[in-house]
Amino acid sequence: MGPTNTGKTHLAVERMCAYSSGMMGFPLRLLAREIYDRIVAIKGVHQVALITGEERIEPPQARWYCCTVESMPIQKDFAFVAIDEGQLGADPERGHIFTDRILHTRGREETMILGSESLRPLIRSLLPEAEITSRPRFSTLSYAGAKKLSRLPKRSAIVAFSIEQVYAVAETLRRLRGGAAVVMGALSPRTRNAQVAMFQSGEVDYLVATDAIGMGLNLDVAHVAFAGLSKFDGMRRRRLTISEMAQIAGRAGRHQRDGSFGTLAGEGSEFSPEEVLAIENHNFPNLDWLYWREAEPALDSVASLIAGLETKPHRPGLLPAPKAIDLAVLKRLAEMHEVIALVRYPVDVARLWEVASLPDFRQMGEEHHSRFVASLWQHLGQGERVLPQSFYMNELARLESIQGDVDTLSARIAGVRTWTYIAHRADWLANPTAMADRARGLEEKLSDALHDALRQRFVDKRTSMLLRKNAGDGGLFPVEIDTDGRVFVDGEDIGTLQGFTFRVDPKTKAGDRKLLLAAAERHLAGYLRQKAREVGMAEESELALCADADGKPAIYWKDELLGFLVKGRSLMQPVFEPVKAVSGLESDALREISGRVENWIEGQLAKAMGGIVGLQELAQQADVDGNVRALAVQLAEAGGIAGRHYLAEAIAALPKEARGAARKGGIVFGALDIYHHAALKPAAAKWRAALFAARDGRPMTKLPPESAVHLKEWKFAHPGEARNAGFRRIGDEYVRIDLAERVIKKAHEARGQVNVFSLDMAFATSLGLSDAGLKALMRDAGFRSADAPAERIDINSEVESSSTECASLSEENVPAGPDLVAQPVHLTHWRWIGLPKPRPPEQVRHRAKPDRARPQSKAKTGGISDRKADKPKEVAPPSALALQLAALKGLKLS
Repeated sequence: MGPTNTGKTHLAVERMCAYSSGMMGFPLRLLAREIYDRIVAIKGVHQVALITGEERIEPPQARWYCCTVESMPIQKDFAFVAIDEGQLGADPERGHIFTDRILHTRGREETMILGSESLRPLIRSLLPEAEITSRPRFSTLSYAGAKKLSRLPKRSAIVAFSIEQVYAVAETLRRLRGGAAVVMGALSPRTRNAQVAMFQSGEVDYLVATDAIGMGLNLDVAHVAFAGLSKFDGMRRRRLTISEMAQIAGRAGRHQRDGSFGTLAGEGSEFSPEEVLAIENHNFPNLDWLYWREAEPALDSVASLIAGLETKPHRPGLLPAPKAIDLAVLKRLAEMHEVIALVRYPVDVARLWEVASLPDFRQMGEEHHSRFVASLWQHLGQGERVLPQSFYMNELARLESIQGDVDTLSARIAGVRTWTYIAHRADWLANPTAMADRARGLEEKLSDALHDALRQRFVDKRTSMLLRKNAGDGGLFPVEIDTDGRVFVDGEDIGTLQGFTFRVDPKTKAGDRKLLLAAAERHLAGYLRQKAREVGMAEESELALCADADGKPAIYWKDELLGFLVKGRSLMQPVFEPVKAVSGLESDALREISGRVENWIEGQLAKAMGGIVGLQELAQQADVDGNVRALAVQLAEAGGIAGRHYLAEAIAALPKEARGAARKGGIVFGALDIYHHAALKPAAAKWRAALFAARDGRPMTKLPPESAVHLKEWKFAHPGEARNAGFRRIGDEYVRIDLAERVIKKAHEARGQVNVFSLDMAFATSLGLSDAGLKALMRDAGFRSADAPAERIDINSEVESSSTECASLSEENVPAGPDLVAQPVHLTHWRWIGLPKPRPPEQVRHRAKPDRARPQSKAKTGGISDRKADKPKEVAPPSALALQLAALKGLKLS
């Protein structure tokens, strides 16, 4: 025998799930459904069964059962069995069922009886072999006194003891607080769950319920207020027992969160000091008895059945159960000749008892319910002994309408519950499965209508001016959002929701601004949680990197701003900083967004910044020369592109034989710039601009069109911005770095071993370079304009060279533009003077007048070619024949 528990149903659930099979009996079908859903999440829908009077879900492979106590399939064998709220054995109407389960229902390996401490002496007396343990409440329950309904704290549950009182309290809360959810045992599970969802989600802050919530329903309640301390128990109106008070008050607080209880002021009911002390300290009077009724009476005749059900117990601690509705109905049926005429054998007696036990869901009373049962017996007691399908369908059709108020819809649902119960009796209908589906569908339809009716009646969708002025709770205003993001409070346009940011309409009066903002923030919470989930599941294409209005590198989702990139541990490890509206979301919603964006950034960097990734991988290769690895590290830190002077020391330290490994790793050694071949792609330029902006805390560089190779009307703030965009500044113009290097390379190829040479610049001019820009580029590369060389120029060679360069440009997929057109041969003449040897900035000395180095020394120390410059040769100008040949071929020589 397991422990007697203080309502810790979750312990029994954990224990049951640890066994190969199990069954739990609950006092309410709503609680049975709640635990069923919990176990389904653990074991799977095909392994768990739910059996109540009105609902039966029993998969063939089911091993764990959640049932109402009356519906427990006690004939089945289970490894584990538990009975919840065992103290209900003292209930006058249902107590005998609990008592029977406590005394006779057992699991093969373990049985648990859960109940209040008041049950301990009876369990010890009736089941001496039982092991009794107690589990203390983890949170503190304290008395808060009497409070007016208008002064109740949020997240309060008000418990009433009649439907009329529930309605009255709920309607008052509608006027004072904007609305309340309603929970009653008579509601269908679907309606009850919908009402509870309103409360749990914060759509309403108050819950009005009957004492059904005392039977273990788990709700997020901070305070329980008793609308009264007495109830009608079916025979008389009496004051609640201390155990009943504690059971209801115990719904306040959850696990380790404290709760409070009290009464409604002005209702004439107050707890006595002794009751308060007992509830706070969990000291309850012991139960002196449990109600008992013979569970297996003789079925020889109806008279012997009645006599058996009225047999008195012979054990101490048990009292005969008061006359329940099923026994009262059986006695009335026994007086009806048309009923008794169909009872001839014990099997008929047993079947009549089953029919008489049909619950009175419609609360019609003994007389009317007996007549209804008698009408069913005329079909179930003779002939095929089943209800005709047409009869069943007609009864459901009478309940089909969803029109009517709360009471009307509740009455129809009660009627459907009766027919649902009948459909779960497999031998009462010819096609019980189909009929059960039909009844369940109708109950769901009526339940949805009842939920809507309860919302309309007890949730105020309009906020009165009185509430607006006096209550000061803007969260009660109804809020709507249209397709354009406009937010309406009580039909008034108050602002716009842009992304996750709400902006109040600037025309709103100053006195109303804070009130309406609070209203929108409260009601937008659920909407924003849903948006956060959508961001968490966003496709790659739905996220984008763009500069915001201030130039900050920002991340957008469907054009909605989520946050910014800010400085992280390194250039390639930026931090995502959500905007204020996103960072203010609930923790789960914030994690959804941040996690998705961070994963997206990581993936985009891996794709777009492949050059830096390649450099980082090169720097980690142990078999590569250390100087190559050092160069890779520096180049990666620079974003994959750097001026040659910036890497002067690393290049100087690089052995010639190691340059092959560097080139193999993707590094391109240019005359003016060193870069990774993948670093000049448009995507790389965009992310590089964002990364440097995030690292340096400055606006993102405005990038030129992706097809641009030469820029005339463009301004970068400084050369570093141009380099990060993939361009080199030459005078007042910019040219793409790789194409500038090609112009310089062509110049060196044309120079060969001489210092003064002629060069066709058709390729350079095809890029759109002006004469001034060309001279600036050549000057940066160590060339100066010169007079025409004296030696003969091979026209055919120059034409071939120009054609080859243009073809090469096309092969490298340089986008064609209006400036990239075939140019006539335009020979220019240059002198190579060499580049100065780069020195680190800290070694550069400022001089009044820079020394002019001789071309010969520069050529020896700092030029692209390491060969000694030969003495310039005297070259004759082009001959007349050469000029004629050029004219025939459409070429121009200058």
